[in-house]
Amino acid sequence: MSKTDLIDHVAETTGLSKKQASEAFDAAMDAIEQSIADSRPGESVRVPGLGTFTVRQRAARMGRNPQTGAAIQIPASRSVGFKAAKSLKEAAAR
Repeated sequence: MSKTDLIDHVAETTGLSKKQASEAFDAAMDAIEQSIADSRPGESVRVPGLGTFTVRQRAARMGRNPQTGAAIQIPASRSVGFKAAKSLKEAAAR
């Protein structure tokens, strides 16, 4: 399902126009993104019915350039993990 398909579905099921549904979707995504950006490593953002986004800290480490085999330093970074809600897991199992 694409973003357009999702917006079309929301518009049909809620009676909103496609523009309103798109704005609502974008606002929800912006809120989730901002919450994740403001979180510290180990903190999570829960979206009921969807799942939990967790901010993770990745330590600096040594890696290898796959083309040359040379050792390179990979800097520390933050990443986002996602754990699906139980209802979402059950829907996927059907």
